[in-house]
Amino acid sequence: MGRLQGKIAVIVGAGQQPGSGIGNGRATAIRFAGEGATCLLVDRNGEWAEETRAAMADGPGGDRGAEVHTADVTSEAACAEVIAAAIARFGRIDILHNNIGTSTGDRATPDLPVETWDRIMDLNLKSMFMLCKHALPAMRDQRAGSIINISSTSSLSMRPTLAYKTSKGAINTMTQHIAAENAAYGIRANVIVPGLIDTPMAIERRVRETGQSHDQIRAARDGLVPMGFMGSAWDVAHAAVFLASDEARYVTGVLLPVDGGLLLKRG
Repeated sequence: MGRLQGKIAVIVGAGQQPGSGIGNGRATAIRFAGEGATCLLVDRNGEWAEETRAAMADGPGGDRGAEVHTADVTSEAACAEVIAAAIARFGRIDILHNNIGTSTGDRATPDLPVETWDRIMDLNLKSMFMLCKHALPAMRDQRAGSIINISSTSSLSMRPTLAYKTSKGAINTMTQHIAAENAAYGIRANVIVPGLIDTPMAIERRVRETGQSHDQIRAARDGLVPMGFMGSAWDVAHAAVFLASDEARYVTGVLLPVDGGLLLKRG
């Protein structure tokens, strides 16, 4: 039996933009299915989520009856519908995996437009709050559940821009609050803190913005990591499987770096 056998997982941000490699949401969906979970694949781009379902079908667990739900999770009504859809289709929700975030347009504090601050905060932080808010009543009724929120090493280290770091730091503290608030209900809440990960979102944007080649971008990022190379989305997905599984039944409120030692550079 798989480590997530029979569990129902909602993966928000399950799609992936075009580009080489695999993204965190897609890798997590494939791993969850391989360990026996049935997934609701949520993304604002339904086509990208369908591509994830197709990738799952080719994986070791097949798609295990995964379904796609298109949603803009910056809307509270859409977040409520995500949770309601999971319960209507599958009867319960065991895992809420929030893989959401953007840093596009971020700037140093004097240069940051308020509109950009609002957009980044709405997507990165407010959406996770609203999804947790609407998932928690069902998890409390079940007296069980695992919430996994994706943050970033930017939340714990120096960064030249403001909004992304602030939003990811708030995810850390919000998740710890949710963990403490809901521990008595059998609900665990944890954070994965990825470092430099080789995903299409990370690489393709930098290629567009800098004009450098994919190889140049990857080499520069590899050189920043103490272990000498970027992680892959599979590294994040492996951590997610552990936190979602009963192996982590006594683990809550944790910030788990998956960073090749990047945070060690803080000294």
